[in-house]
Amino acid sequence: MGRVCLCGVGLFLCLSAVVRSQPLTLVNAFPNLTFTKPVLLIAAPDGTDRVFVVQQNGVIRVFPNDSTVSETSLFLDIGSRLSSSANEQGLLGLAFHPDFATNGFFFVNYTAPTAPPNACRTVISRFSVAPGNPDSALASSELPILEVEQPYANHNGGMIAFGPDNCLYIGMGDGGDGNDPGNVAQNRTSLLGKFLRIDIRDSTILRRYVIPQDNPYAGNTQGFREEIWAYGFRNPWRWSFDVPTGELWAGDVGQGAREEIDVVEKGGNYGWKIMEGTICRPPTTGCSTTGLILPVKDYPRSLGYSVTGGYVYRGTRRPDLGGAYIYGDYGSGRIWLLRRSGGAVVADTLLLDSPYSISSFGVDRENELYLLAYSRDLPTSIYRFSSSTPTAAGSGPALYPDRDVLEQNYPNPFNPSTTIMFEVAGAGPVRVSVHDVLGREVEVLVDGFRPAGRHSVAFDGSRVASGVYYYRLQTTRGSQSRPLVLTR
Repeated sequence: MGRVCLCGVGLFLCLSAVVRSQPLTLVNAFPNLTFTKPVLLIAAPDGTDRVFVVQQNGVIRVFPNDSTVSETSLFLDIGSRLSSSANEQGLLGLAFHPDFATNGFFFVNYTAPTAPPNACRTVISRFSVAPGNPDSALASSELPILEVEQPYANHNGGMIAFGPDNCLYIGMGDGGDGNDPGNVAQNRTSLLGKFLRIDIRDSTILRRYVIPQDNPYAGNTQGFREEIWAYGFRNPWRWSFDVPTGELWAGDVGQGAREEIDVVEKGGNYGWKIMEGTICRPPTTGCSTTGLILPVKDYPRSLGYSVTGGYVYRGTRRPDLGGAYIYGDYGSGRIWLLRRSGGAVVADTLLLDSPYSISSFGVDRENELYLLAYSRDLPTSIYRFSSSTPTAAGSGPALYPDRDVLEQNYPNPFNPSTTIMFEVAGAGPVRVSVHDVLGREVEVLVDGFRPAGRHSVAFDGSRVASGVYYYRLQTTRGSQSRPLVLTR
């Protein structure tokens, strides 16, 4: 059984209905490969059946789209240029020039070090592929196109993509911290908290980009940034264009109440921080939604805590998913299907409750969908949908990991509390503890039997001083530790 939802203004009326689909499972798309902090998978732009995988540590790898592949080529490594100490920093986006086949240009989005008081800066740069070698880029060919100072280490957005109009779109978060302290998402003199649209097809050292004449604020006399396409976003981490319709679908990460999915329109105001999803932010007195575009879908924190935007499915492996928007949640691992007709939601279905921290989705040359799993410290894998049931142990790619997984706490930095997620591969004794930088145990959060599967526990830091701490997961299969930062 699935669910069909009829959408009103901020209200979803859900009716039970049969969803005609085959069993949906995930299989390891490249079982002989592992990846470090993968955040994007993109098909080769030259028609060859290769895929590029962007890693947050500054590395882009390229390899044939073949489940038997066991080696990759290093396409680009700019790790030394990054500011990547925080969870949401690093190499975050990749887009190939519309004329890549003739000019060999591509663009990346990364965070770079900057002078105080800013935490980092977003850099959009152009690079060139190496002559005669499509599997290698010239790291020395960088041409910075646009730089934006970031006041805090989080909410950097990161996705870039060329639209059907061949303009470059850039998703920018609100600059970080909590509750948008500068209200920059509503401030159209700032590039933060916005979708930007620029023309870079003729970039030169003297003229890095051009403002498209049909941008909503092109030529304005009010001081609004002319690069802005839409505004009022908190952190549009992952988004995509549906090529047949031209629609831009985005997942905008919420703060503490709602996660949302938007269809982004020219000049639209998507509400942050007046609204979070379909609800007003405190204080709600005097909250006016006039002129704001409400999300296509939002959901509460009980279902997940960090939405990961996906793609409208246009592949052929799963025809039952055709034309539906597929998206997920980093915190809960859930994957959903969303359908619209005439601007209204007509289907809203939970497809799979996966065990993975979903950092991103991707599509290959055939428009088949991939899911990228994420772990800050451990090698991870890339998965695809399959219509078959999970294979037996030892007979093929595994549906679930066969090891314990300690996830990064969220939020981080935090004040005063944060949530720690972990998954244990088998039932047994589990201990989760917090330690200071000298290794002294501060608090025991879990100490007892836990069944196999995903679990969460809260850490309240109100009783300890601000600073860096470490939390540790210990099971019969070993131990893992991660840092967390308490601020005041």
